[in-house]
Amino acid sequence: MTRDAIARDDHAEGNVGIVLTAMRELFVDKDLTAIDRYWAEPYVQHSPRMPSGLDTLRDVVPGLEGFSWEPQRIAAQGDLVFTHSIVHGWAPGPVAIVDIFRLDEGRIVEHWDVVQDIVAPEESVNGNPMV
Repeated sequence: MTRDAIARDDHAEGNVGIVLTAMRELFVDKDLTAIDRYWAEPYVQHSPRMPSGLDTLRDVVPGLEGFSWEPQRIAAQGDLVFTHSIVHGWAPGPVAIVDIFRLDEGRIVEHWDVVQDIVAPEESVNGNPMV
């Protein structure tokens, strides 16, 4: 492995730690000051139901009831961090969410997600769990 590849891996690993801490502090602990520590403007949101900008997070988080975020898989490449999680309290039932975060200088500046209702393996045509 080259020195550049090692540096990129270290960078990605550091970004994973930032995302995990940021998500726990904001969404689980409901600490709105986490936004100032881990996110930065311009915050570009690609989720179809949320506008861009950090004020959206400040408005949404306090109203989340029974919210839990349980990351099952995490991957990173350079400035991108990918999480595959079980989430309660975002939708009427539990959902599987793949979140993609882009970081710039250690701060989350962009977000994409894919959200699916969780279907039990015995109700799925393939019999496999979703997460």
